[in-house]
Amino acid sequence: MKTSILIITAATFISASAFTSCNSSAEKVEAAKENVAEANQDLEKANQEYLADIENYRRETADRIEANNRNIEELKASINKEKAEAKAEDKKRIEELERKNESMKEKMNDYKEGGKEKWESFKTEFNHDMDELGQAFKDLTVRNTKK
Repeated sequence: MKTSILIITAATFISASAFTSCNSSAEKVEAAKENVAEANQDLEKANQEYLADIENYRRETADRIEANNRNIEELKASINKEKAEAKAEDKKRIEELERKNESMKEKMNDYKEGGKEKWESFKTEFNHDMDELGQAFKDLTVRNTKK
């Protein structure tokens, strides 16, 4: 008797649990629609942030490149005070820096959006190249002040 009451109670409990935990098809569809709408909103927000990051970085890069252009003009003006031998060598190095700076500008302008992962990789490499270019300017300036 105890066993049959226990079996009936367990069966009732399992049936009630199964019945209450199951949503109707309409409820499942509605929940899925809400999840899709929320996911689309999150995706749109992430995409807007990604595009805003690209634009901000482009502006920052344009400022750095313009600063490099000003440095180039200052260096060109400063080499006029040097000896002819050093002047030719420095002029050659300045022209090389000018080409690299222009190349960096083109590289940034040519970048096409290709996803966040690709953007992060591009940005890391580009920052490294810009830092090297900045260091080359510093090295040339330090060398000029020693003469």
